[in-house]
Amino acid sequence: MSNSLFRKKSLTSILNEAKVGDGDVHGSGSLKKVLTVRDLTLMGVAAVIGAGIFSTIGQAAYNGGPAVIFLFILTAVTCGFTALCYAEFASRVPVAGSAYTYSYVTFGEMAAWIIGWALILEYSIGNIVVAISWSSYFNNVLEGIGIHLPAWLATDYNTAKAAFAATPAKEEAWNTAPMLGSWRVILNIPAFLIVILVTILAYVGIHESKRSANLMVGLKIVVLLAVIAIGVFHINTENWQPFMPEGFNGVLMGVSAVFFAYIGFDAISTTAEESANPQRDMPRAMIYSLIICTIIYVIVTLVITGMVHYKEFQHVSDPLAYVFDKLNMRTIGYVISISAVIAATSVILVFQIGQPRIWMSMSRDGLLPKKFAKVHPKYHTPGFSTIITGVIVAIPSLFVESGIVTDLTSIGTLFAFVLVCGGVLLLPKVPKGEKKFNLPYINGLFVIPVVFGLFSWFFWDRVSESFAGIAAMDHDRVLFVIFYILATLITVLTIWKKLSLIPVMGMLCCLYLMIEIPVRSWVVFFGWMAVGLAIYFMYGFWKSKLAAKRV
Repeated sequence: MSNSLFRKKSLTSILNEAKVGDGDVHGSGSLKKVLTVRDLTLMGVAAVIGAGIFSTIGQAAYNGGPAVIFLFILTAVTCGFTALCYAEFASRVPVAGSAYTYSYVTFGEMAAWIIGWALILEYSIGNIVVAISWSSYFNNVLEGIGIHLPAWLATDYNTAKAAFAATPAKEEAWNTAPMLGSWRVILNIPAFLIVILVTILAYVGIHESKRSANLMVGLKIVVLLAVIAIGVFHINTENWQPFMPEGFNGVLMGVSAVFFAYIGFDAISTTAEESANPQRDMPRAMIYSLIICTIIYVIVTLVITGMVHYKEFQHVSDPLAYVFDKLNMRTIGYVISISAVIAATSVILVFQIGQPRIWMSMSRDGLLPKKFAKVHPKYHTPGFSTIITGVIVAIPSLFVESGIVTDLTSIGTLFAFVLVCGGVLLLPKVPKGEKKFNLPYINGLFVIPVVFGLFSWFFWDRVSESFAGIAAMDHDRVLFVIFYILATLITVLTIWKKLSLIPVMGMLCCLYLMIEIPVRSWVVFFGWMAVGLAIYFMYGFWKSKLAAKRV
C-alpha cells in the first residue's frame, strides 16, 4: 500500500503521452501550439497585475509606510526563487499540469493529487476573490455614468450583514433586500456574470483568449504608466517622512496583501502544451513577467505614497483612484477605476484557462474521470473541465465573502511553491546541452547555515517564547515551532547533501510566509485537504493508470 501511494511517472512516459496523445483522452483533437514568449510573458503579467496593485497595495502602505517597497522586493525575490524552480521543471516537463505534474515526477502519485487539489485553491477559489473585486470596481464605474445597481445585487450576504451591524441606518443592501421567507436575497450578480462571460471566452479557444489577454494587459500597463507619468509631478517628498514609520515589523504586516499581489505568475506553466517552444520560452516568460511586475509595483508604490501621506490609506480599497480624487483629478481617478475592471478581467481569464488544464492532466493519469481530459473537436480546449471550472467559481461568487477565501488562496499557492522547490532537488542531473534552461547550481553548504543563523539571531525572542509557550497550545506559536524545526532539518540536509541554494531558499521563504497566515485559515485548509484525500482514496487511487499497470 505505502509503495503504491508513492508510485511515480517517469519523465519519458509523461512526454510521450503529451506528444502522441490518447484517443480516449484527447478526444478528436489536440491543443494548439500558438503561444510565443511574448504571449506567455503578457499572460504572466495579466495574471499577476490585478486586484493586488489596485486594492491591497493601499493597506500594505498604511501598515509599512513608503518602505513597503522593500516588502515588494523581498516577496519578488521569494517568488523569483520559485520561478526559477518552475522554469527548471517547465524546461524538463513541457506539458500541461503545472506543479501537479512536477510533483508526480518527483514525489509520487499521492503528493501529486494533494498538490493538484491544493491548486484548486489558487486558481478556482482564488478567482472568486478576483471576481468579487471586479464587481466592486465595476459598480463604481457604473455609478460614474449614472447607473445605480440595487445594493442587494452587488454584494454578498455576510458583508451586508456585518455592515448593517456596524451602521444599521446606512446599510442599503441589508435594508432594501427583498425577503424570501425569512431570508434576505443578497447576491453578487456582477461577479457571477463576469465569470460566466470569461468562461465562455476560455471555452471558445486559446487563440481568442490570447488576443483578449494581450489586449487587456496592454491597456492596464498603459494606465499604470500614465499614473506614474502624471503622479510623479505631484509628489511631495515630505509624505515619505518617516520612510519606515513602524520599523520592519510594520513592513511585514503587509505580507498577505503583498504576496496576494504576486499570485499568478506560475499559471504560465499550465499552458506548456500550447507553447510553440516551451523549453526555451516558458522559463524566460516567468522571469520576464516577475521582473516587469516588480518594477511596476515599486514605482507605483513610491508615486502614490509621495502624492498622499501613507496614513490616509487606512481602509482605502481603491488607492490609485483615491490619490487622484484627493488631488481633485477625478477624471483620472475614474479612468483608473475602468482599468481596474480590465485588470481583474485579465486575471480571471488566465486562471480560468489554467485550472482546466490541471484537471486535464489529472484525468490523463486516471485520477479523475476521462471526461475532464476531453479536448473539444472544434475549439481545441478542454471543454468539459472549462465548464466545471466556471460553475465552481461562478456560483460561490454570488454569496461568498472574499476575506474567507483570500488566505486559503495564499496557503494553497505557497504549498504548491514549497513542493515545486523541493521537487527540483530530486530531479536527476541532466547535461547542460540537453535542455534549453538550466537552474544555476550554487552550493548552499555555507550560505544556508548563515541565513539560518541570522534568522535565529533576529527572531530569538520569538523562538524562545514559542518553544516556552508551546505547552499552552497557542496555535501561532505551534506554527512557528513547526517552521523552525523544518528550517533546522532543511539546513542540516543542505550541509549534508550540499543542496542547491536557490530551491532551498525558495522552500524556506515560502514556509515562513505560510506560518504568517491566520490559524483559522489553516483549519479550513486541512478540512479541504481531508476532502481531497477522501476523493483520492475512493476513486483516484484505484483508477490511476499506474495502478492499472501494477495489476
